[in-house]
Amino acid sequence: MTHTIDTLILDLGGVLIDVDYTASASAFHALGFPDFDGLYTKARQTDLFDRFETGELSPEGFRDAVRELLGAGLSDADIDASWNAMLGTVPPARIELVRALRQRYRLLLLSNTNAIHVPAFEAIIARDLGITDFKALFHGAYYSCAMGLRKPHAAAFHHVLQQHSADPARTLFIDDSIQHVIGAREAGLHAEHLELEKEDVIAMAARLGL
Repeated sequence: MTHTIDTLILDLGGVLIDVDYTASASAFHALGFPDFDGLYTKARQTDLFDRFETGELSPEGFRDAVRELLGAGLSDADIDASWNAMLGTVPPARIELVRALRQRYRLLLLSNTNAIHVPAFEAIIARDLGITDFKALFHGAYYSCAMGLRKPHAAAFHHVLQQHSADPARTLFIDDSIQHVIGAREAGLHAEHLELEKEDVIAMAARLGL
Protein backbone atom coordinates (compact mmCIF):
# COMPACT_ATOMS: atom_id res chain seq x y z
CA MET A 1 0.00 0.00 0.00
CA THR A 2 2.70 2.49 0.97
CA HIS A 3 4.24 2.60 -2.52
CA THR A 4 1.00 4.20 -3.78
CA ILE A 5 0.92 6.87 -1.04
CA ASP A 6 1.98 10.44 -1.78
CA THR A 7 0.23 12.22 1.12
CA LEU A 8 0.50 11.54 4.84
CA ILE A 9 -1.80 13.07 7.44
CA LEU A 10 -0.70 12.81 11.06
CA ASP A 11 -2.71 13.38 14.19
CA LEU A 12 -1.05 15.49 16.88
CA GLY A 13 -2.09 14.34 20.36
CA GLY A 14 -0.72 10.88 21.16
CA VAL A 15 0.98 10.56 17.79
CA LEU A 16 3.44 13.46 18.03
CA ILE A 17 2.86 15.10 21.40
CA ASP A 18 2.48 12.94 24.47
CA VAL A 19 -0.94 13.32 26.10
CA ASP A 20 -2.13 12.06 29.48
CA TYR A 21 -5.89 12.51 29.52
CA THR A 22 -6.09 11.49 33.18
CA ALA A 23 -3.81 14.37 34.19
CA SER A 24 -6.51 16.96 33.55
CA ALA A 25 -9.06 14.92 35.50
CA SER A 26 -6.56 14.66 38.36
CA ALA A 27 -5.88 18.39 38.26
CA PHE A 28 -9.58 19.23 38.50
CA HIS A 29 -9.95 16.63 41.24
CA ALA A 30 -7.18 18.31 43.20
CA LEU A 31 -9.17 21.53 43.02
CA GLY A 32 -12.15 19.72 44.55
CA PHE A 33 -14.04 18.75 41.38
CA PRO A 34 -13.86 14.95 40.95
CA ASP A 35 -16.28 14.50 38.06
CA PHE A 36 -14.27 15.79 35.10
CA ASP A 37 -13.45 12.34 33.75
CA GLY A 38 -17.17 11.75 33.39
CA LEU A 39 -17.24 14.64 30.93
CA TYR A 40 -14.07 14.10 28.90
CA THR A 41 -11.88 11.13 27.96
CA LYS A 42 -9.86 10.10 24.93
CA ALA A 43 -12.69 7.87 23.71
CA ARG A 44 -15.64 10.16 24.29
CA GLN A 45 -16.58 13.66 25.34
CA THR A 46 -19.67 15.76 25.91
CA ASP A 47 -21.03 18.27 23.41
CA LEU A 48 -19.27 21.08 25.29
CA PHE A 49 -15.86 19.84 24.15
CA ASP A 50 -17.04 19.20 20.60
CA ARG A 51 -18.26 22.80 20.40
CA PHE A 52 -14.98 24.11 21.78
CA GLU A 53 -12.97 22.00 19.33
CA THR A 54 -14.87 23.42 16.37
CA GLY A 55 -14.54 27.01 17.52
CA GLU A 56 -18.24 27.39 18.24
CA LEU A 57 -17.29 28.23 21.82
CA SER A 58 -14.64 30.83 22.61
CA PRO A 59 -12.17 30.23 25.45
CA GLU A 60 -14.30 32.54 27.60
CA GLY A 61 -17.43 30.57 26.75
CA PHE A 62 -15.66 27.30 27.47
CA ARG A 63 -14.45 28.50 30.87
CA ASP A 64 -17.93 29.73 31.80
CA ALA A 65 -19.42 26.37 30.78
CA VAL A 66 -16.84 24.48 32.85
CA ARG A 67 -17.66 26.68 35.85
CA GLU A 68 -21.35 25.94 35.35
CA LEU A 69 -20.67 22.20 35.29
CA LEU A 70 -17.97 21.90 37.94
CA GLY A 71 -18.16 24.88 40.22
CA ALA A 72 -18.33 28.66 40.18
CA GLY A 73 -15.18 28.97 42.29
CA LEU A 74 -12.85 27.99 39.45
CA SER A 75 -10.76 30.88 38.14
CA ASP A 76 -9.71 31.24 34.50
CA ALA A 77 -6.16 30.33 35.54
CA ASP A 78 -7.39 27.23 37.40
CA ILE A 79 -9.34 26.05 34.38
CA ASP A 80 -6.56 26.69 31.88
CA ALA A 81 -3.88 25.04 34.01
CA SER A 82 -6.04 21.98 34.70
CA TRP A 83 -7.22 21.69 31.08
CA ASN A 84 -3.62 21.98 29.81
CA ALA A 85 -2.31 19.47 32.36
CA MET A 86 -2.86 16.65 29.85
CA LEU A 87 -0.29 18.10 27.44
CA GLY A 88 3.15 16.52 27.50
CA THR A 89 5.98 17.20 25.09
CA VAL A 90 7.20 16.04 21.69
CA PRO A 91 10.28 13.78 21.89
CA PRO A 92 13.01 15.10 19.54
CA ALA A 93 13.09 11.81 17.62
CA ARG A 94 9.51 12.41 16.50
CA ILE A 95 10.50 15.79 15.11
CA GLU A 96 13.32 14.08 13.21
CA LEU A 97 10.74 11.66 11.81
CA VAL A 98 8.47 14.52 10.76
CA ARG A 99 11.34 16.21 8.93
CA ALA A 100 12.25 12.97 7.17
CA LEU A 101 8.68 12.24 6.16
CA ARG A 102 8.29 15.77 4.80
CA GLN A 103 11.06 15.03 2.32
CA ARG A 104 9.24 11.98 0.96
CA TYR A 105 5.56 12.87 1.16
CA ARG A 106 3.14 15.75 1.18
CA LEU A 107 2.98 15.89 4.98
CA LEU A 108 -0.09 17.29 6.71
CA LEU A 109 -1.23 17.63 10.31
CA LEU A 110 -4.87 17.30 11.37
CA SER A 111 -5.73 17.78 15.02
CA ASN A 112 -8.92 18.06 17.01
CA THR A 113 -7.84 20.82 19.35
CA ASN A 114 -8.97 24.09 20.85
CA ALA A 115 -8.00 27.68 21.42
CA ILE A 116 -6.60 27.05 24.91
CA HIS A 117 -4.50 24.04 23.97
CA VAL A 118 -2.99 25.54 20.80
CA PRO A 119 -0.91 28.29 22.44
CA ALA A 120 -0.08 25.92 25.30
CA PHE A 121 1.39 23.13 23.16
CA GLU A 122 3.10 25.62 20.84
CA ALA A 123 4.77 27.13 23.92
CA ILE A 124 5.83 23.66 25.13
CA ILE A 125 7.38 22.86 21.74
CA ALA A 126 9.17 26.22 21.61
CA ARG A 127 10.47 25.76 25.16
CA ASP A 128 11.57 22.14 24.83
CA LEU A 129 12.71 22.01 21.21
CA GLY A 130 13.38 25.61 20.21
CA ILE A 131 10.79 25.35 17.41
CA THR A 132 8.88 28.62 17.22
CA ASP A 133 6.84 27.81 14.10
CA PHE A 134 5.50 24.30 14.62
CA LYS A 135 3.17 24.46 11.61
CA ALA A 136 6.12 25.10 9.30
CA LEU A 137 7.26 21.50 9.85
CA PHE A 138 4.36 20.42 7.61
CA HIS A 139 3.14 21.26 4.14
CA GLY A 140 -0.13 22.11 5.87
CA ALA A 141 -1.35 22.03 9.48
CA TYR A 142 -5.02 22.09 10.37
CA TYR A 143 -6.64 22.59 13.75
CA SER A 144 -10.33 21.79 14.20
CA CYS A 145 -10.97 24.99 16.15
CA ALA A 146 -9.80 27.06 13.18
CA MET A 147 -11.51 24.92 10.50
CA GLY A 148 -14.87 24.60 12.23
CA LEU A 149 -14.66 20.88 11.43
CA ARG A 150 -13.46 17.95 13.49
CA LYS A 151 -12.58 14.31 13.11
CA PRO A 152 -14.07 11.74 12.61
CA HIS A 153 -16.43 13.57 10.23
CA ALA A 154 -15.64 13.09 6.55
CA ALA A 155 -15.91 16.83 5.92
CA ALA A 156 -12.80 17.45 8.02
CA PHE A 157 -10.71 15.03 5.96
CA HIS A 158 -12.11 16.27 2.66
CA HIS A 159 -11.44 19.90 3.60
CA VAL A 160 -7.77 19.16 4.30
CA LEU A 161 -7.30 17.14 1.13
CA GLN A 162 -8.98 19.79 -1.01
CA GLN A 163 -6.52 22.43 0.19
CA HIS A 164 -3.72 20.41 -1.43
CA SER A 165 -5.56 18.77 -4.34
CA ALA A 166 -4.71 15.47 -2.68
CA ASP A 167 -6.30 12.17 -3.67
CA PRO A 168 -7.82 10.30 -0.71
CA ALA A 169 -6.90 7.00 -2.38
CA ARG A 170 -3.23 8.05 -2.24
CA THR A 171 -3.41 9.40 1.30
CA LEU A 172 -2.51 7.64 4.54
CA PHE A 173 -3.87 8.94 7.85
CA ILE A 174 -2.36 7.95 11.22
CA ASP A 175 -4.22 8.49 14.50
CA ASP A 176 -4.27 6.88 17.93
CA SER A 177 -8.07 7.16 18.26
CA ILE A 178 -9.89 4.32 16.54
CA GLN A 179 -13.03 6.38 15.91
CA HIS A 180 -10.96 8.82 13.82
CA VAL A 181 -9.33 5.98 11.88
CA ILE A 182 -12.75 4.57 11.06
CA GLY A 183 -13.93 8.02 9.97
CA ALA A 184 -10.94 8.44 7.68
CA ARG A 185 -11.53 5.07 6.05
CA GLU A 186 -15.18 5.92 5.52
CA ALA A 187 -14.00 9.16 3.85
CA GLY A 188 -11.95 7.11 1.37
CA LEU A 189 -8.48 7.45 2.91
CA HIS A 190 -6.11 4.70 3.95
CA ALA A 191 -5.79 4.85 7.71
CA GLU A 192 -3.71 3.17 10.39
CA HIS A 193 -4.59 2.96 14.07
CA LEU A 194 -1.57 3.74 16.24
CA GLU A 195 -2.01 1.56 19.31
CA LEU A 196 0.20 3.36 21.79
CA GLU A 197 0.38 0.42 24.18
CA LYS A 198 2.12 -1.53 21.38
CA GLU A 199 4.24 1.00 19.46
CA ASP A 200 4.89 4.69 18.85
CA VAL A 201 4.75 6.55 15.56
CA ILE A 202 8.45 5.97 14.89
CA ALA A 203 8.02 2.21 15.15
CA MET A 204 4.88 2.34 13.03
CA ALA A 205 6.61 4.36 10.31
CA ALA A 206 9.43 1.83 10.21
CA ARG A 207 7.01 -1.11 10.14
CA LEU A 208 5.03 0.42 7.28
CA GLY A 209 8.18 1.34 5.35
CA LEU A 210 7.35 5.04 5.29
